[in-house]
Amino acid sequence: MRCRPEAPRPAGAAAAEAFSVALEGCADFAARLAARRLLAAGIPPEAVEWRTPEDPPGLFGGRPPPEAEGPPLPVPRDFVEMAELAIRHADRERFALLYALLWDSQARPGLLRTPTEPRMARTAGMARAVRRDAHKMHAFLRFREIGTPEGPRSVAWFEPEHHIVEAEAGFFVRRFAILRWSILTPRRCAHWDGAALAFTPGARRADAPAEDAAEDLWRTYFASIFNPARLKPDAMRAEMPKKYWKNLPEAAVIPELMQGAEGRVRVMLGQEFRAPRRRQKAEGD
Repeated sequence: MRCRPEAPRPAGAAAAEAFSVALEGCADFAARLAARRLLAAGIPPEAVEWRTPEDPPGLFGGRPPPEAEGPPLPVPRDFVEMAELAIRHADRERFALLYALLWDSQARPGLLRTPTEPRMARTAGMARAVRRDAHKMHAFLRFREIGTPEGPRSVAWFEPEHHIVEAEAGFFVRRFAILRWSILTPRRCAHWDGAALAFTPGARRADAPAEDAAEDLWRTYFASIFNPARLKPDAMRAEMPKKYWKNLPEAAVIPELMQGAEGRVRVMLGQEFRAPRRRQKAEGD
């Protein structure tokens, strides 16, 4: 049975000090352990600095969190799932925001079940943005094949808005398990050799191939499934924002297809309807 944590301690010697939590990754869910230690020591949010590898060192430094852990917090499962997404957001205040919510929830047990509370609403918005970024990565990442001394390797370039590469790499392992591939992004890179997954620091666009022999296949396929009668430019731009076009082979034909869509629809509507011919009965049937 989980014990309810003690009420926040009054600001004392521990709270008067500055503490610094240095996380190993930009989306490091190990922050949960640090939060439990800070809560157990009664250290308020304003005394804690959260730093990731992309953050500059703090101006005043600070001690690491105490080693002693408190009992597990009775945190709603929905909040835990939302927090796992929110820590992947690019907002530099994300860890401080989540810790402040945990701190205040000790005195307000219903806080983490109140979606209209401004900080909860902000956290939910961050989680939605991360989920949307992951969806775009699944939909708009394109591999291009290059030759290496070990054999062919498929390489893709993508520019995520948030820290999603490590969390979403498993999706591509499952989908492209038989390939050897690399996903390069400015934030983080993922590499699969057919057996193990590895991560390296961010790369440059120039490190990824510009095109390969499959470019024309992508353009031909996209043109073949394009339906001018169902074209809704605003909806298409919302689902496939222009910032992704530069990395999509098929995007090169989108302007041409959109420009000719109206004429193609008129041709389709102007075609005379012909009923299918009835099969002539053979003599003796």
